[in-house]
Amino acid sequence: MMICEAKEIVSGIADMLFPPTCPACETLLIHDREHPFCPECLSTIHFAASPLCTSCGLPFTAPEGANHLCEDCILSPPPFSIARSLGKYEAALLDTIHLFKYHGKVSVGEDLGRMMATTCYDSLVIQHYSLIIPVPLHPKRLRERGFNQSLILARQISNMFPIPLDFTTLKRTVLTEAQVSLSRQERAANVRGVFAVTDRRRIEDKKILLIDDVYTTGSTVKECSKILMKNGAEEVAVLTLARA
Repeated sequence: MMICEAKEIVSGIADMLFPPTCPACETLLIHDREHPFCPECLSTIHFAASPLCTSCGLPFTAPEGANHLCEDCILSPPPFSIARSLGKYEAALLDTIHLFKYHGKVSVGEDLGRMMATTCYDSLVIQHYSLIIPVPLHPKRLRERGFNQSLILARQISNMFPIPLDFTTLKRTVLTEAQVSLSRQERAANVRGVFAVTDRRRIEDKKILLIDDVYTTGSTVKECSKILMKNGAEEVAVLTLARA
């Protein structure tokens, strides 16, 4: 109890000396805020909601209707059981992810990770999983960036439940071209065979929650899921911050 009270006091002093601001527009935020965004920026975030694909979580354009499989998942079922995202990759969420990922604003990433942890998702309950694994970076890319954005998000989710976090078993063994400028087919080819499991005993019979920042075509998380399932995982579900 005393430790919790001390943390609250320190947090209060920090907010007085360095008032929290909205990461998207830098507006001063009130205390006891539920989200890291101001009300105006929060209103621009389109949280992923039904109707969406029951497998990959793709939001459908029609505002009404039941959840159902998308064409891609019907033609080529993914190796993960389910994928969900906090919101669409646009507006304030897109701007904030760029600040975090490309401008080194790690504290913003920590706020976003806590937001991921406290959001409710259709048909995905975080507490049902026994291990959290972030999508890994290649060591060279990690040295260049200085941090793995997926690990920052995953650590916050792990801390809030808590669920064990494993960021050493799944490795990226090949330095690949950045996915951002590639087509769907090129993205899939670019990540094929680049991930490996160092010790399958750590993931055998585990229900794994795989964490990444943005789901675009799903090539990366599909390849990660495939290697995890091949090495004995009971299930792999995917949770990302945003869906492009």
